[in-house]
Amino acid sequence: MTSKTRPEILSDLQEILSDFQGQTYDAPIDEQTMFFQDLGFASIDAVVLGETLEEHFQTKLDFNPFLSELAAKQVKDLQVSELVDFLHRSL
Repeated sequence: MTSKTRPEILSDLQEILSDFQGQTYDAPIDEQTMFFQDLGFASIDAVVLGETLEEHFQTKLDFNPFLSELAAKQVKDLQVSELVDFLHRSL
């Protein structure tokens, strides 16, 4: 698999998140967008997003450990830029 650039990953995420789980999000999604606060994610959405990303990028991602690491740091929300960074490292 060829690696993707950060802008390509962000573009892919914007497309996925703009119509995720049947919920459309009309505001611009950028690197500062917050998953829970701005997109209205619930915990289960994060799990489904991990599966969706694996399917989209056709690779196994260490998404659950990534989320667990955030929880251990007591991070209450996830910024799109943090997910872009994770995906950039993982792909």
